[in-house]
Amino acid sequence: MTRYAIIMGVSGCGKTSVGEGLAQITGIRFMDGDALHPKANIDKMSAGIPLTDEDRWPWLERIGREFAKSPVPLIIGCSALKRGYRDLIRHHAGAMVSFIHLSGSRQIIARRTQARKGHFMPPALLDSQFAALEPPTADENSVSINIDQPLATIIAQAARHLEGKAPRLGK
Repeated sequence: MTRYAIIMGVSGCGKTSVGEGLAQITGIRFMDGDALHPKANIDKMSAGIPLTDEDRWPWLERIGREFAKSPVPLIIGCSALKRGYRDLIRHHAGAMVSFIHLSGSRQIIARRTQARKGHFMPPALLDSQFAALEPPTADENSVSINIDQPLATIIAQAARHLEGKAPRLGK
């Protein structure tokens, strides 16, 4: 079974829902990466201002360090939009990290983001997330799961990936 995993994708793709579901069925602890953002990042996004790479680097390093210090398997929800971001997480984790990319159309994700209550990330920033997205490639120990299906199906596919029983990208 995979020791460390990132549930990744643009805001509103279901990272928290899938991560919490995976935690329930696998017993692996889930952490929402949003909780690791510096307050300045939360304030900036809440104001409708997209984060820059410079804003993200300390947050991504912190996520990687969470893996490095965890004595038990861990799943973290994190956008991890660019290859460079994923590479930085892997570097600071000091171990193999698997990426589960929750992918969906802009239309589906926009509908979800607009229906969401109490999240700091406004729907207006969705376009900037899609513009930054570099889907993971076959060499990244990753799988891409289409979110236009029932949550239970998505969670089951993600669990199969963690168990090493699902095809990876490029396989």
